[in-house]
Amino acid sequence: METISFTGLAAEAKIVGFSGASFIFAKDIVLSREFRDACVSNRCGMYGKCYMCPPDIGDIDELITIVQSYSYGLLLQTIAPLEDSYDFEGMQAAGEKHTKQMRKLWNILREALPKGSLCLSGGGCRFCKVCAKATGEPCRFPQEALSSLEAYGVNVSETVAKTSLKYINGQNTVTYFGLILFND
Repeated sequence: METISFTGLAAEAKIVGFSGASFIFAKDIVLSREFRDACVSNRCGMYGKCYMCPPDIGDIDELITIVQSYSYGLLLQTIAPLEDSYDFEGMQAAGEKHTKQMRKLWNILREALPKGSLCLSGGGCRFCKVCAKATGEPCRFPQEALSSLEAYGVNVSETVAKTSLKYINGQNTVTYFGLILFND
């Protein structure tokens, strides 16, 4: 495989439509089991309802070990305007846009990155309107399935603080993050 150009990957992210992209050494990604606790408390309503969410995605300690096994990460950011801080429809639309951008970039980069690279998004998979788990079927689109950063124990705010990106981007905005992990 050719040498990976960090500048080229960031440029591709901009073309896809991300607001920002930053590289991070995987050793600098802040990980915590506590973020799985948010999943278990079912704040988003997806706990146990999606193969790419806990508990189905796997044991948190194993997932943290997986993240720690990588050398590099490309942290991706989508910033979207909102009408006001109660614009839940705007937040939902921005989240869906972010996930579509993550999937698009992942589909572009997965052949260029080393085998075994991993793509994590903000807010879970969102590919199928209803996850096959609800009907007891296997995942219908495993090549498109994405798990969330939090399911893998990533403390997004503390990780973002170690990069050139901002976690909070002004009043009446929402910001979503994703991460593509890879080795040399």
